Amino acid sequence: MINILNVGLGFILVWVLVNSFFMPRLRQRPVEENAQEQDLVSILIPMRNEEKNVAPLIHSLSQLTYQHVEFLFLNDQSTDETRLRLEEKIHLLPNASIIEGKELPAKWVGKVHACHQLSCHANGHYFFFLDADIIIQPHTIEALLQQARPKQLGLVSGFPKFPVKGTAWLCQLLVPMQHVIIYLHLPLFLANYTRMPMASAAHGSFLFFSRACYEAIGGHKEIYHSLIEDIQLMRNCKEAGFPTRLVNNTGVASCVMYETNSEVWEGFSKNSFPGIGRSYILGYCLLLFYLIAFVTPFFLALYGLLTLQFHFIFPYVLTVLIMIWINAQAKQRLVISLLVPFSALSLMSLLFYSMIRSKRAGYTWKGRVYK
Repeated sequence: MINILNVGLGFILVWVLVNSFFMPRLRQRPVEENAQEQDLVSILIPMRNEEKNVAPLIHSLSQLTYQHVEFLFLNDQSTDETRLRLEEKIHLLPNASIIEGKELPAKWVGKVHACHQLSCHANGHYFFFLDADIIIQPHTIEALLQQARPKQLGLVSGFPKFPVKGTAWLCQLLVPMQHVIIYLHLPLFLANYTRMPMASAAHGSFLFFSRACYEAIGGHKEIYHSLIEDIQLMRNCKEAGFPTRLVNNTGVASCVMYETNSEVWEGFSKNSFPGIGRSYILGYCLLLFYLIAFVTPFFLALYGLLTLQFHFIFPYVLTVLIMIWINAQAKQRLVISLLVPFSALSLMSLLFYSMIRSKRAGYTWKGRVYK
């Protein structure tokens, strides 16, 4: 039995090693001195109750080296001082505007509606949707254009680096697992080098569209009811015939998504089960997979230590090596690799909870309830 587990984990390790080579790395590069043409890039940022993120976000944007940009911020019915903080800082950015968001129409998802409103005001050749909690490096737009222009990509996205702040244990365990899901479950060759819609992933905090692609797929309006709008947008781009890329953008973007246990639980629960198509069969298969592959090896290791049968430790060593490779690619702290069984248990609990919520009360996020 333990030999079968070792073989399976060994295969998974080889898989994530090989799979990672099909995700191109988005690199910071200097500005091209004699660029013949600079396309206008619209940077579009929805903000709902984001007062704490305004200052670091605008400071980050003010450092961008690409000059041909416009900045559009949408205050999405905020009940805190988001609007006031924006008004205090917006002078630091050239060509910047604040849009006051409209009431959320029936059946629309809040963020999707906010992004749709932003797109209606955008003038750029490219639409760059960012979340309020993201920080990007000065040469990010140049790096994106150097990726998108030669290949005429319709959409470039990536999962940023996720610095974990505070002592919230769910942040430590769950936030870095987003990269695990990509490197482990998504065949990146199919995602990046075919137009197969089902092999798609994207991160809503970092979406870089060509305007032609965005308009061809109907933009956010076409997916007004989707809780996993980022993945659905990527699929729509592929179905419309546009090439896309999921890139490793951890060198140019970082995102402090959540800072409390409740934020992590609420935020991930609304995405985890919808993210697998609300399939209960797939959900239970994933629960079983994580139990066998990432939780069982830890208890085997404990048994091996207690009985001095050290070959029982090897499966846990393999799981840690898998995590070390993924965390190294994602620029996460390598020490959290040792916590893989607890991360897996947290992920399993979250998925199970999300499955239950889907049938009963729906999902709550930023004061709004979604079915």
